[in-house]
Amino acid sequence: MTAFAVGLVVIAACAQAVGARVQHAAVHATIGDGGLKVRSQLQLLRNPRWLLGLFALGFGALLHAVALGLAPLSVVQPVGVLALPITVLLNARQQGMAIRNLNINAVLAVCGATGGVAAFVVLAAGSATATPVLRDDQITATQLVGAAVVLLGVLGLFTRSKVRCMAYAAGCAVAYGLVSLLVRAVAQQIGSTPLLQINPAPLLVIVVAMLVGGWLLQHGYASGPPDLVVACLTVIDPLIAVSLGIGLLGEADKVGSATAVGEVLCGLVACAGVFALARFHPETEQRRVQSTDVDAGGAAIASRSDRSDGRVT
Repeated sequence: MTAFAVGLVVIAACAQAVGARVQHAAVHATIGDGGLKVRSQLQLLRNPRWLLGLFALGFGALLHAVALGLAPLSVVQPVGVLALPITVLLNARQQGMAIRNLNINAVLAVCGATGGVAAFVVLAAGSATATPVLRDDQITATQLVGAAVVLLGVLGLFTRSKVRCMAYAAGCAVAYGLVSLLVRAVAQQIGSTPLLQINPAPLLVIVVAMLVGGWLLQHGYASGPPDLVVACLTVIDPLIAVSLGIGLLGEADKVGSATAVGEVLCGLVACAGVFALARFHPETEQRRVQSTDVDAGGAAIASRSDRSDGRVT
């Protein structure tokens, strides 16, 4: 079942990459430079391209949910990082950029983020065990995630550019990490509890977390490139889900110390890859060059006008 679950998540990652690329394009086509205001968000609901992206994301989420019911959370969740390199390739193609012309630092950042999570999966697959998601665990996880989402939302509100993009995307990723845990809880209830006796509370929290996460996701799209958003999602989301699985569910109780150290190192490499992608992303480099050109042009004008005779040459 674990292999089948991983296969479902691979397909889900492809769907999520396509959905992210399509929705990002729709957001920027709709809002222009006006910012993601309430009126703009209502316009997105009537945008066929945005709705197509929503369908792709929903299909990926459905496959992911099925996989969570078949295998341990800490094995299934990190596989979604495959959406990152797929999104990078789609974004490069959309901009008419050949793969060989991609910034080598950005490529290494993507490899670090993807490889870090992939290595984590290899380590976790041999030692993680599926455990029940108890009610107290669900409450604790909801409280922790709620506080983290609020903090990241406030950070995004008071920052700009790529920092705002990462803050909003990270807030979405944290919320989606909680969704993964609660989906697993619901899947366990369906398998062991009569339908009429299923606790509706996790379903309600899932809906709220999806809505809040989706709202933050659109703000992330409006503030930065799609592959940076997906990088935050595909790295932070599984790290949060795995942390909850380890800290609350005890999925790593049988993990040896060497394996645990390896998993921590892999997580650090993945996070470093995300920050490196933000630093060396082609759009970031382009803005830096443009800023340098503007500053150089301004300095040249100033030097010509600041002559002792007051003449401009």
